[in-house]
Amino acid sequence: MGVIEFDQVSKEFASRGKRTLALSETTLKVEEHQVVCVVGPSGCGKTTLLNLVAGFLAPTHGSVLVDGRQVAAPDASRTVVFQADAVFPWLTVRRNVEYGLRLRGVDRTTREERVDKFLSLVGLDQFGDAFPKELSGGMRKRVDIARAYASGPQVLLLDEPFGALDIFTKESMWLALQAINASEPRTIVFVTHDIEEALFVGDRVIVMTPRPARVHADVTVPFARNRDLDIRGTADFQQLRIDIAHSLREVSYAHA
Repeated sequence: MGVIEFDQVSKEFASRGKRTLALSETTLKVEEHQVVCVVGPSGCGKTTLLNLVAGFLAPTHGSVLVDGRQVAAPDASRTVVFQADAVFPWLTVRRNVEYGLRLRGVDRTTREERVDKFLSLVGLDQFGDAFPKELSGGMRKRVDIARAYASGPQVLLLDEPFGALDIFTKESMWLALQAINASEPRTIVFVTHDIEEALFVGDRVIVMTPRPARVHADVTVPFARNRDLDIRGTADFQQLRIDIAHSLREVSYAHA
């Protein structure tokens, strides 16, 4: 399933005698297999939101639930993909993708079938025996995404996964993510600074306020999931981009 619920969640950090409220009284629900993108000013708490779902952090107040159960610690049902490459340089592409399956004790035949499937979906079926040092940054990110999906989590948590890529590589990653998620849908929370990226990959866009972060706007993306890159040139897409940009400016100026 992978239904995520934030119920009046606040997160406070303490450092050197100083307390900082990063997230305040946030209530949010992400439905099964929804792709929800989170945008907001730098340092507003977007990654904190993600880390609470991952189980890397515990809320100070309120509760974070996945499928009705409180998140208490990281587990295999929730996988995180970070901006920095997380591929293992000493393993081949194939070994990287099957890593989570090996940890779970999945049999060899099933591992091979799933690795072949996901390498094909991300366009790396000819690179299974290559090592990460032989790949471009975009290709290594494809390995990250394929490995995350192959391990079979219910929830994928993406923390600006394409932020370091050039625009053409980033576009190819949007299409790869779209194809792989059409094949095996997951519930996805995707943190990004890029409004166009959020609108292209997301079913909803959550706009957060500056710290302490709260949900300022919850925007439904009205486009069918099978999106062509040219949709960004349409009037509807551009109007939505402008509306979200205005919403971000509104919350930023209000807290200046």
